[in-house]
Amino acid sequence: MREPRILILTASFGTGHIQVANSLCQEAKYQGISQVTVSNLLAEAYPFLTQMTEYLYLKCFSYGQPLYKMFYYSLDKWNDHRLLKWYYYVGRKRLLTLIQTESPDMIINTFPLMVVPEFRQYSGFQLPIFNVLTDYCLHKMWVHPYINRYFVATPKLKEALAQKYVPRDKIIVSGIPIRPAFELPISSDILYKRYKLSPNNPIVTILAGAQGLLKHVKRTCKQLIHETDVQIVVVCGHNTKLSEELSSLQRLYPHRLRVFPFVEQIDELFRLSTVMVTKPGGITLTEATATTTPLILYKPVPGQEQENARYFEQKRAAVIVSSGKDLLPTILRVIKDPKKQQQMKQSLASMYRPNASRTIIDHVIHWFENYQENRFHQLI
Repeated sequence: MREPRILILTASFGTGHIQVANSLCQEAKYQGISQVTVSNLLAEAYPFLTQMTEYLYLKCFSYGQPLYKMFYYSLDKWNDHRLLKWYYYVGRKRLLTLIQTESPDMIINTFPLMVVPEFRQYSGFQLPIFNVLTDYCLHKMWVHPYINRYFVATPKLKEALAQKYVPRDKIIVSGIPIRPAFELPISSDILYKRYKLSPNNPIVTILAGAQGLLKHVKRTCKQLIHETDVQIVVVCGHNTKLSEELSSLQRLYPHRLRVFPFVEQIDELFRLSTVMVTKPGGITLTEATATTTPLILYKPVPGQEQENARYFEQKRAAVIVSSGKDLLPTILRVIKDPKKQQQMKQSLASMYRPNASRTIIDHVIHWFENYQENRFHQLI
């Protein structure tokens, strides 16, 4: 039996969708499937328009939160409205080109691209379509009668899909795919030496390069240095201004503050952190379940961030901070309460679903093998 050809479609609105696509691609190749294509469909179809849209999307996280809230929740209510039918055709020409050139046996979506099931419905192409949801909440744009399987993070999401009249046997609680490094053991002693940190004092990690940039980071770092004995790690991402500001502070307190633009092996900081301050993206939250890293979720943006944060707070796996003035007291409360840390770790561990990429690719391969076998029996 030949190996399947897999087309994975994604989008670069945030980094999570692409990370999931790459994790699935890596797992498929690990299992011996060589013909895997990952396509950022919208960026390939409309490069300039997508670049502008991504820019506006990021600005919405910083300055246009009410607008994004209205957009997100309106789409969830109105996705069958005729005014939104245009979205069903976005990327159609590029999709047809990919199908003709790659000849996939199946399509995996890590972004809610309605063009894919709509194209199947009206073109007659019998390609199975698998949706991999990348958050802990359900948006109606993921739901379509021509989706063959849904892979979701939690039993609660399965119930939410079932309430949208999706048959339960189409919904697999797989967890959300994350990078393999998060699921591999590594010695903490090595990591303490690598990052020049001490195992004897708490470590607060701030992911300041996330969307909706954390403000007042320098002030918070100064207060932590002056009022506590904690060690602070700040990952600044593309925020070069913040990186420059903190570098001067790091020179004054080299044993208390570590500043990085990017950290390739970010799983290592998750493992070392007593608590991590970040935004509640679906991938970051899932990574924290793998390493049981207590989370402080800073000012979630209305929409999927807010829904993700609420879910983790309800599970007692994270604490939400809604304003800059509450950030320092919340950090202090968590690092001074070992029982709180342990309870959060236990909650995170209970939410963790290991090997999500393997689970999804196993299902995809099983589907393909059954399809090939059925075709063989039809021929004889």
